[in-house]
Amino acid sequence: MPRQLGELEDAVMTRVWQWNRPVTVREVLEDLQQERSIAYTTVMTVMDNLHQKGWVRREVDGRAYRYTAVSTRAAYSAALMNEAWSLSDNPAAALVAFFGMMSAEQREALQGAMRIVLPTLPGGAVPEAGEEAGEAVGEAVDEGTEAADEAEPETGR
Repeated sequence: MPRQLGELEDAVMTRVWQWNRPVTVREVLEDLQQERSIAYTTVMTVMDNLHQKGWVRREVDGRAYRYTAVSTRAAYSAALMNEAWSLSDNPAAALVAFFGMMSAEQREALQGAMRIVLPTLPGGAVPEAGEEAGEAVGEAVDEGTEAADEAEPETGR
């Protein structure tokens, strides 16, 4: 699982992801310098570190390297969410808490994602006509919470 990128690593990767093309250290440097004072060697070191960690691949272009992202920002975010969720001792409760923190826009995005994903899952229930994908997620969370409650010993609740 990936560890969270540091502040400067994230700033560099944000540009690589946004530009979605092979980039040089010089290009990233010039863009970063619009926000902060930073040395070429610092950006070069960060990009080399990102290469060593497997976030970018590079190929020689004259006397420089061109760097390309290995995966997308969405895949990185999903891996971080999965890592955080897998560390929970009660995944269903963690999801319920996470859903409770979502804005209306995030809930709409979740519903759209569920409409895409549910039909592709083995045994995945496709929401009935008129049923919102969010309701199907709620039912799945309820089932997960019940299963988690059944698996946990009673502790004087």
